[in-house]
Amino acid sequence: MSEHRIYLDHSATTPVDERVVEAMTPYYHQIYGNPSSTHSFGRDTEDAIETARETVAQILNCKPGEVIFTGCGTESDNIAIRGPVYAALQGGKHLHVISSPLEHPAVGQTVQQLNAVFNVKTTLLPVQADGSISPETLRQHLQPDTTVVSLMTANNEIGTVLPISELAAVAHENGTLFHTDAVQAAGQLPLDVQDLGVDMLSLSAHKFYGPKGVGVLYVREGTNLLPSHTGGSHEFGLRPGTHNVPLIVGFAKALELAEAEREQHVDHFTSLRDRLIDGILTAVSDVQLTGSHDHRLPSHASFVFKNADGNNLLMHLDRKGIAASSGSACHTGNPEPSDVILALGNDRDWALGSLRLTVGRHTTHEEIDFVVKTLPGVVEKVRQLNAAIQA
Repeated sequence: MSEHRIYLDHSATTPVDERVVEAMTPYYHQIYGNPSSTHSFGRDTEDAIETARETVAQILNCKPGEVIFTGCGTESDNIAIRGPVYAALQGGKHLHVISSPLEHPAVGQTVQQLNAVFNVKTTLLPVQADGSISPETLRQHLQPDTTVVSLMTANNEIGTVLPISELAAVAHENGTLFHTDAVQAAGQLPLDVQDLGVDMLSLSAHKFYGPKGVGVLYVREGTNLLPSHTGGSHEFGLRPGTHNVPLIVGFAKALELAEAEREQHVDHFTSLRDRLIDGILTAVSDVQLTGSHDHRLPSHASFVFKNADGNNLLMHLDRKGIAASSGSACHTGNPEPSDVILALGNDRDWALGSLRLTVGRHTTHEEIDFVVKTLPGVVEKVRQLNAAIQA
């Protein structure tokens, strides 16, 4: 194994900030009451939850009552899509859902299931080669009965950032709800829901140096959602279950730090990202950047390499001490090309060779230089292995 240990998979997860751990720790063993209890122990933890809710609301520029704590971004996405659909079905309405082929499975598979089980009409919008979607494209596919549009703020596999405020405005012209999965955006892009104009927005703490197992769904006041789960009145009736107080406190602290320090981190990320992209496109043959060059997450670099299996790339990079991804962390290990990469129009010879490298707060320029120096040899070795298998 290599003496190097370089982590370039921050889109999959980030380490928990020590300041976040410090904020969470008392709620494991000192302030431990059930927040639904009426005694002082319960009131102490309820106060912590409501303080966290107010912190998140200030950052999102919304009312505290519009902040719903969930178990993760995936759950937030499910509530945001199923909720309006179930409410419409309960009302006996015909309905239609719009999304894209580039969404995280939390959205994509939910939309598929609604179609398969409830016969909900669905449309996946056509996308440009860089993963962008124009407001006019959305306008052309809206129908009078379109209930909800769900489009990701920033793509987890290719880093492309969509013009969410413009897309939401088009949906609202049609009287349609607009949800965005902003899981990748926190700590890198503004999250003011008034500026974005969205009705619902999903977040997950472990993408911005918070703990795993806690998320948020912003739901604009007056949005009609039917809960997917029943069993209690927690979270305004939308998410029953005993609150995980330490994680909720951790979510708020992580988001507070990410927003307060966003500008300095974005400058750092962008410098490293550009160094990575320029170096790899120069040093490796038969390589293409995936996603938008100009409208891209500051931390995100992604590529396809012709005739190079992505999983073999990951294995050989890992032997060199470099942790990366072939796209979504949810897909790593799958021998088939990513649906996202295929949706961009890539041939299979290219699509199989996808690689995502995402930098973080502690990534150094020296680490990026080592990756740029190491990757050409790894790609060549993987291509030779691929050619031998094909022979």
